[in-house]
Amino acid sequence: MDGEELTEQETALYDRQIRVWGADAQRRLSKSHILVSGLKGTVVEFCKNIVLAGVGSVTLNDDRLVTEELLSANFLVPPDETVYSGKSLAELCCDSLTDFNPMVRVSVEKGEVSKFSADFFDKFDVVVISSCSLSTKQSINEKCRKSLKRIAFYTVDCRDSCGEIFVDLQNYIYTKKKNDEAVECLLEYSSFEEAVSVPWRSLPRRVSKLYLAMRVIEKFEELEGRIPGETSAADLPKVQKLRKELCEAQLLDESQIPDSLLERLSEGRREFPPVCAVIGGILGQEVIKAISGKGDPLKNFFFFDAMDGKGIIEDIFRQKS
Repeated sequence: MDGEELTEQETALYDRQIRVWGADAQRRLSKSHILVSGLKGTVVEFCKNIVLAGVGSVTLNDDRLVTEELLSANFLVPPDETVYSGKSLAELCCDSLTDFNPMVRVSVEKGEVSKFSADFFDKFDVVVISSCSLSTKQSINEKCRKSLKRIAFYTVDCRDSCGEIFVDLQNYIYTKKKNDEAVECLLEYSSFEEAVSVPWRSLPRRVSKLYLAMRVIEKFEELEGRIPGETSAADLPKVQKLRKELCEAQLLDESQIPDSLLERLSEGRREFPPVCAVIGGILGQEVIKAISGKGDPLKNFFFFDAMDGKGIIEDIFRQKS
């Protein structure tokens, strides 16, 4: 795994993938190190995909114990209570993922991800976080940006039948084919903090309503000191009040954030496995593209709503002064 070339065993195992994206891309995958924090259904789907794809290592972080709610969309946790009794979610997922592909090193890192030092993240090429607060997303993204090497940063959230992915690849160079020739392209990304602080009045006219609604719910949880996802129908009046305040401050019509959407996001504590499969599959595809340097990467938000079956990409960035 530590060598520059693929081993004979890797070449045999990943033969079909090598035919699709080439030996060089597979070698980069096999040398990559990925940190994943917050093991809900969408992230579990993502982990399965990248482990089968043959990344070098995956480090899991989630000290929560198994609950009925977490079991609803997590196929890596065995149904036998005697097996998962006393074990954290990360430990249980680690055991299952190792069986998926023994050539990938899967390990567990205990502790609160928001308290890890900046040096800790230097060990990874990709950081994926979920089920965490607004401030945690901002601080971890900032730590990744301060690293001497480029660390690809992703956040993913799935609530009810809706999902959101945010991507920050900083200054990213990749190749694409143009007129049968390989052309180098450069993309400049905003940080998560910059992206969510863009004034609403300067957003595209038809920006996804999910982008706005997610910001309201995210802000509500931050102000109330809630664990992400720990909202319910009883919170809807307070959420609507915050929407009104934010829309007035941002000079935006409240109709851009429908009550029906806020209600779904507020009550959406359980994940829907089909939606997890869609979001987790797209996230896996994007991480593989970022590592291999092949294909147009997503920039910088992706939204999916099972109600209409649409996937929407929004490029939301803060203009540099």
